[in-house]
Amino acid sequence: MVSESPARHDDDRLLTRSLGSARSLIGLQLVSRLVTFVLNQGLIRLVSPQAYGTAAVQFELLMSTILFLSREGVRNSLLRIWPQQTNVDQPASAVSVAQCANLAALPFFLGLPTTFVTVVLYAFSASETTTSQPHFHLALLIYATAAVGELLSEPMHNRAMGEVRTDARVKAEGLGIIVKTIITYLILLYDDNRRHLGELALIAFALGQLAYSATVFWTYKPQFPESSLWPISLPEQHQTPRSVIYPSAADAETQSNRKNSWSRLVANFFDPDALHLSMTMTSQSIVKHFLTEGDKFLVSYWSPLQHQGGYAIAVNYGSLVARIVFQPIEEMCRVYFSKALSGPMSQKNSATARTSGNSAALSQASGSLASLLSIQIAFSMLVVTFGSSYLPIVLQLLLPAQYISTSAPKVLSAWIWYIPVLALNGGLEAFYSSVATPQDLRAQSRWMLAFSVIYVLSATALYNIGFGDTSLVYANIANLTARIWYTATFIVIYFGKRMRSHQLTLANVVPGWKFSGIVALSFLAISRNKARHHLAEEVERLGRRALFSTLVLGHVAFGAGLGLVCVGLWWITEGKRLVARERIKAE
Repeated sequence: MVSESPARHDDDRLLTRSLGSARSLIGLQLVSRLVTFVLNQGLIRLVSPQAYGTAAVQFELLMSTILFLSREGVRNSLLRIWPQQTNVDQPASAVSVAQCANLAALPFFLGLPTTFVTVVLYAFSASETTTSQPHFHLALLIYATAAVGELLSEPMHNRAMGEVRTDARVKAEGLGIIVKTIITYLILLYDDNRRHLGELALIAFALGQLAYSATVFWTYKPQFPESSLWPISLPEQHQTPRSVIYPSAADAETQSNRKNSWSRLVANFFDPDALHLSMTMTSQSIVKHFLTEGDKFLVSYWSPLQHQGGYAIAVNYGSLVARIVFQPIEEMCRVYFSKALSGPMSQKNSATARTSGNSAALSQASGSLASLLSIQIAFSMLVVTFGSSYLPIVLQLLLPAQYISTSAPKVLSAWIWYIPVLALNGGLEAFYSSVATPQDLRAQSRWMLAFSVIYVLSATALYNIGFGDTSLVYANIANLTARIWYTATFIVIYFGKRMRSHQLTLANVVPGWKFSGIVALSFLAISRNKARHHLAEEVERLGRRALFSTLVLGHVAFGAGLGLVCVGLWWITEGKRLVARERIKAE
């Protein structure tokens, strides 16, 4: 029997830890989102659409802009270089850990000027309708403080990610989300019982965000007491190390640049190549952030506050699946692919990549990505088939009366078609960001500009035609479709240069004809049953009382039965094959 190579053993253990991390993160999202979902159902009944739109669209956009631009590039680069201790007898290099710890503290210092500039620009550009709300400027100041406070936790968060200590992150973020929602709800409830004027609405959301930042920091701190916000100077003999990311990438020009005083100062604290990669990813995040949050930019510019509130609540509900399932999977992919395929494998030298250990990692990575895409496509087909048919019934239960007249119902209907492309894009971009070189990232940045043009033109054209706020969702679909095409092309070329054959083929990714056929038949059967009993008119006429209608309940039971049939057939025809494939790789 051939003994298993150490590289293969490390790859298998990394995959197992990554899968465990994904399960924990999905558990975190599921529990925390269920708790906050219940509280949010009461929360949105205590606040006007105008106040909710300001908090959930404009203030959330402010927060995400500060945090994304300050920390995203550093986070992604640290996933590649954080040293792993795979053997207790061979601990990770103290210098490597110090370099990573110094880099992990950088987002806080980037965040200070970013926060100031972002807050000033927003304060001067916000409409009079927005700024005239009670305590607007105080709430804005609290949100800015919360953003800086959240960046204080970055060194500890990055250490938890680098060491794959998911339990620490689950504990900190899960508790933070719950505390945030409870604080917001209690203040709104107090305000409602006191005056019924919504005077403290913006303050409630702001203090909830501040409570989240404080809770995350003080939950992390006892678990990482050694983490420091201040970079420490490296030993002199380690101040100009070789790159731990791209050992062969240093050329004569780079070596020459490091001789100047600024480069020597940088080398006192950081690995220069790791810092360069972080800054490259940070600069790219400006365009990427606009593409990610472009809908909030445009809806805050186009729509009145009331419709902003409707759009926000629709996106909040529509993105539940993305936050509970897709986001943890994407983060797991970043961790796994970054650590499994970083280093020499990231180079374009296929001969180097075909060593025995690298070949095993590449084979496992391509198989894992193919399995993920196959599951996501099958899941997306079920979401579109059953979600589009039963969403009008669900809306009667979810949305308060004051939100039915906003854009929320139409936006949620459009979100059903957005979920599939969101799922595919997340996994593909997680792989891309894990293996792309600085040259690849610069090339992607140029394409990102083209994607931005596609997004803006699509949104503007659809809005002028009369699609309203749903134009933002459909424009995002067009934008993400272009990004999927770009990253998928890159990934196929990436594996093609490094492997003679890989598992990223249509046969391994697209569900078979049996599953596709039963899904199509289910859609036709549901549509026919809905039309025959005039269920759309029944739901519109009865409103929330439709949930107790015999015809509606029968229609729901009919769809549930078909859904179970579809899932069962998928398991028989696709699921078992995927499990068998993973077992073969593990043997």
